[in-house]
Amino acid sequence: MNVKRAIYLAVKTGRVLLGARRAVESVKTGRAKLLIIAANCPEEIRKDLEYYCNLSRIPIYIYKGSSIDLGVACKKRFKVSALAIREPGESDIMKLMEEGNV
Repeated sequence: MNVKRAIYLAVKTGRVLLGARRAVESVKTGRAKLLIIAANCPEEIRKDLEYYCNLSRIPIYIYKGSSIDLGVACKKRFKVSALAIREPGESDIMKLMEEGNV
């Protein structure tokens, strides 16, 4: 399974928070299980997210595409610079992260 498909399934069947502001809140409270950041996410936001993820021991995945590509992977018509996965639903993205296949 590829990453785009896993992200889409997580968005469709699980609980996912889209956007950097909501991702930061989810990471600060420790409710996120995985954080995905677009490659072109602004440096200030990226540093905040990485800092809070390190404190909460939440894994981070840097999506190889831009925020537009990440929005397309989520099947949204807007840019997504970051997203926090709270529940993966039917997606096996957590398993892919553990195995290191992404």
